[in-house]
Amino acid sequence: MKMSKLFVQTLREDPSDAEVVSHKLLARAGYIRKLTPGIYNFLPLMWRVLKKVETIVREEMDRAGAQELLMPFVQPKELWEESGRWEVYGKELMRMKDRHDRDMCLGPTHEEVITSVARDGLKSYKQLPVNLYQIQSKFRDEVRPRYGLLRGREFIMKDAYSFDLDEKGLDKEYENMAQAYKRIFDRCGLDTKMVQSDSGAIGGSVSHEFMVITDTDAGENDVFYCNSCDYSANSNHAISKLPTAVVDGGEYFTQKEIVDTPNTHSIEDLSEFLKIPSTLILKTLVYIVDKSPVLALIRADKTVEETKLMNAAGGIEIRIATSAEIAELMEQNGFCAVPGFIGPMKGVKTVIDETARDMKNFVVGINQTDKHMVGANLEDLGLEDIKFTDIRLVDAGDFCPVCGKPLFVTKGIEVGNIFKLGTKYSKPMNAVYTDADGKNVPYVMGCYGIGISRTAAAAVEAHHDEHGIKWPISIAPYHVVVVPVSTNDETQMSCAEKIYKELIEAGVEAVIDDRDERAGVKFKDADLIGFPFRITAGKTLSEGLVEFKVRETGEVKNLTPEDAVKEVIQAVLG
Repeated sequence: MKMSKLFVQTLREDPSDAEVVSHKLLARAGYIRKLTPGIYNFLPLMWRVLKKVETIVREEMDRAGAQELLMPFVQPKELWEESGRWEVYGKELMRMKDRHDRDMCLGPTHEEVITSVARDGLKSYKQLPVNLYQIQSKFRDEVRPRYGLLRGREFIMKDAYSFDLDEKGLDKEYENMAQAYKRIFDRCGLDTKMVQSDSGAIGGSVSHEFMVITDTDAGENDVFYCNSCDYSANSNHAISKLPTAVVDGGEYFTQKEIVDTPNTHSIEDLSEFLKIPSTLILKTLVYIVDKSPVLALIRADKTVEETKLMNAAGGIEIRIATSAEIAELMEQNGFCAVPGFIGPMKGVKTVIDETARDMKNFVVGINQTDKHMVGANLEDLGLEDIKFTDIRLVDAGDFCPVCGKPLFVTKGIEVGNIFKLGTKYSKPMNAVYTDADGKNVPYVMGCYGIGISRTAAAAVEAHHDEHGIKWPISIAPYHVVVVPVSTNDETQMSCAEKIYKELIEAGVEAVIDDRDERAGVKFKDADLIGFPFRITAGKTLSEGLVEFKVRETGEVKNLTPEDAVKEVIQAVLG
């Protein structure tokens, strides 16, 4: 490809709405252009990258025994009603009506459709197990699309679905897919961790995410991991053992009583006023889960992990309550208190964290402004059927639940996920096979997703510098750029064209920068676009040498044209 013909326009400034490295560089290097928030045009360079990621995914999925198909992007309401998700999925589901006034949606995922496919085509146990996958665009109407391709509304995804006879078969396929994913991300040049995670809107009993570990701002999730064993988990699923703390206030409070605590609106204020550690305070937080108030009780030095709380409350949407909502809740229950003094209430859904289990003689709000109860115990809260649930956000330095060593935390970008769905979809949709005894049995299902466009963006987050992208060879749009310093110099142009031709004939994807531009412009564009190798025909030709640069390492050396060609061929083709 000649650079003069390549459809690419590089920019010198970052887009005003770009927050993370991948968004900035993909836009500046001419890979993507925004159409509307969360929706992007994939320009020729980007499309080449995405096709290479898709090829790797296809090869490894086929190697793992999966079969490719393609399902409709538009889906009917009736299927989603069968699974029970039409009303509960949330606003991310883009609903619409066709010309016949039939309710439809744009597919954010395809569990319902694939289950209907299996229901119609897999009738006997002799046809199982089966794993079917597709690579297709999805649409989720994100409330706040950001981070470019990392959190867009329209995106490309590989989703696979397995159908097994029983849980044992699912376990085997789950591990098969996990190994396939490791090969896929290794081939894409990505260092990933397989971490325990929340199943979210997909559902199921067990799930893991494949996270690219990064120190950039693009990491959406905290990943907690142990260096002494294999434990690792997303923050919404991580658990830990806590360091020893003072949780019995017997030496501070000799009896249960209500005391004045004026102007103690924060945990810090209350702790300082009572001269106690915050570990002796049981705080109450008000959340709105699916439009209803939920109280979260947790030791005051700890933080609520909202996804855990949402799951414990049985909801699909969660947010902290506003001051007005708290005031309304107080009034409905006959109280008058402002945040900082809120406590447990009968009749309001309450979730109590595990940290409260061992607390004794503690401090708790009583729904009266400027007052708290001290020396309290769980039986004093007036709650019925107290059950403890883990709703705590793990902290770095907590101890590993497996081996007891300290946990570390880092940022991660999710590029893939795997779920054990079980019979979550097959049962309600009556998707069954006939077993050896002639009985109808629901399929045991698994679900396995990879974000194709997210993987490409994550590669940029993991491989870049201040000058631009540093693509892994396996997914780079082109392998090498050949740069004649001056297109008016016949010797340089002749050498560059000869190198370019030899590379093309060898099967290397090459670009020759034949533009009548200054050398500095060509070099900047080469680094910005991220070609893995650059061969420059310039002044050193007088010595029979060209400049050879490796983009990933920055290594520069002078070689003969023949040796430069050999280096590229060896690196690309092996």
